[in-house]
Amino acid sequence: MGDAAIRAVGLGKRYRVGQRQKYKALRDTLTEAIYSPVRMARSIFASDKGSQTTSMWALKDVSFEINRGEVVGVIGRNGAGKSTLLKVLSRITEPTEGYVDIQGRVGSLLEVGTGFHPELTGRENIYLNGSIIGMNKRDIDQKFEEIVSFAEIEQFLETPVKYYSTGMYMRLAFSVAAHLEPEVLLVDEVLAVGDSVFQKKCLGKMGEIARQGRTILFVSHNIPIVRSLCQRCILLEKGRVAINGTVGECLLYQANYFPNIKLSASTHFARPASGSPWIESVTILSNGKPSASLCMGDRLSLSVRFRSEFPIQHPRFGFIIGTEDGERVICTNNRFLKSPSYSTPVNEGVIFCNLGLVPLMANRYWISLYLGDRFDDSHVIHNAIAFEVLEYDCWGEGQLPPAKVSSLWWPTEFSFRLGPPT
Repeated sequence: MGDAAIRAVGLGKRYRVGQRQKYKALRDTLTEAIYSPVRMARSIFASDKGSQTTSMWALKDVSFEINRGEVVGVIGRNGAGKSTLLKVLSRITEPTEGYVDIQGRVGSLLEVGTGFHPELTGRENIYLNGSIIGMNKRDIDQKFEEIVSFAEIEQFLETPVKYYSTGMYMRLAFSVAAHLEPEVLLVDEVLAVGDSVFQKKCLGKMGEIARQGRTILFVSHNIPIVRSLCQRCILLEKGRVAINGTVGECLLYQANYFPNIKLSASTHFARPASGSPWIESVTILSNGKPSASLCMGDRLSLSVRFRSEFPIQHPRFGFIIGTEDGERVICTNNRFLKSPSYSTPVNEGVIFCNLGLVPLMANRYWISLYLGDRFDDSHVIHNAIAFEVLEYDCWGEGQLPPAKVSSLWWPTEFSFRLGPPT
């Protein structure tokens, strides 16, 4: 492998659509071994009858090398195969074809609390995770105080993590993954969960890890973070490597690809594999009417239909509006705003969000959606729907503000007072 820390050759991962692989106990494995000849014979006869199995390739023919000490970003649209790739690299799932070689211990942060046992305390989970990646007790002891201090959970250290909030889970998970000194760190889109202060703290730690010569593979939809953190980038599209090069090359390809996407005022979403409540559809409204195109100075609102397995009284909804190149320009969340609740708990409903007159420059924008209850986000859709803002002389002055200056213009009242200051 030379100086390569990660080498993937012809990786492919195929899933059967509509089927979920169950966790198997020893008895299930033995039973499967006994009955597998029978099942094979049945499948042969079934194929003779013309039956077909629907499958999809989440990854196909993915090959790349990452050298020791490199920080590489992985970007792409929803469903491009980013999270599947990290699961294969983390040995959480086996590839259908191809192979991957990784040199050194691997630390993974794929989802909030991945690898934690809910019944164990924070202290016990720190030692459990260290043991999993091959560290002995003495090594973990040396890092223990630093892990706890970074995560800021000292008073909850002896509490089972099943009682942790999402933020506490995430802080401890990142701290454990970053401080147990893996040679290779795999990080999925998790920094968006925390507050801005902790995000900066995490980014600083990842930069420190990179300067120590360790390898980081970082999946994110936040392009500014990818720009600042990563030396190069891999762009996945429909499970394949579209571009493997500099961050600029990947962003240029992505920007050229976006205009080919058909804009739509309304989009429906499939229910996620887990989590409730979930987003069923979203509609963009311009001046009260469904539209994917609006002019500068128009009023923008969103209508979001949701469902829930259990009655919910306080749905929590937030969204982020960003530009094509990933710059986040507007974000809002009713968690921090006084908002009405349902008088009686409901299993479905509509959330209407009125932004009023939105001061966006002429450009194309993406909206990412976040839905949950009072405690956690259960359905997150990055780049869920796109819309465009068209140039319009909304002031009637016969001129437009320069679009290159900023993504926003702000309706500001100016007043002038004659004479010297008082």
